[in-house]
Amino acid sequence: MRVRSLLPFLPVLVLVALVGALAGGLIWNIGNVPEPLVGREAPDFDLQDLRDPETRFTRADMLGEPVLVNVWASWCSTCRQERRTLVALDRMGIPVFGLNFRDDRDQAVAYLDSGSDPFAAVGFDPYGRASADWGAHATPVTFLVDRHGVVRFKHVGPLHADLVNRHLIPLYQQLQVES
Repeated sequence: MRVRSLLPFLPVLVLVALVGALAGGLIWNIGNVPEPLVGREAPDFDLQDLRDPETRFTRADMLGEPVLVNVWASWCSTCRQERRTLVALDRMGIPVFGLNFRDDRDQAVAYLDSGSDPFAAVGFDPYGRASADWGAHATPVTFLVDRHGVVRFKHVGPLHADLVNRHLIPLYQQLQVES
């Protein structure tokens, strides 16, 4: 009797199981896709400085020591959340550079002027072309680049304390001592 009472629900149960299996497969695959830029030379770029359009900001400006590169925008709510973390990293002596992604220059400068500015320099990327070369198609995205210009770490989304303390800072410190 119990089996017959479940028969009308069998197609729904099969569908739920199938959707669950497919979703699980997608999540596993997305999480296991290797990041093509990590371990490779950071893309070359030549952008106007956000604050001073007469000044250029290039990949060469970041060579010589490990640095963070953060792709951000003034309209990005998660970038606002992560700002305190970037400021803290800057105060720790970790150089932070920015790529301003698909933004209005005046709004981006006003955003930086509204609080602590963690960036040593910011490249203005109004069309997102340089950011796309870095594999950033949304914001925020943070990279750790070694002194030779090789990308050693990439994180999509806002930086959080656990990630920074367990992975980013130890890797930065390791890169500082490498020759």
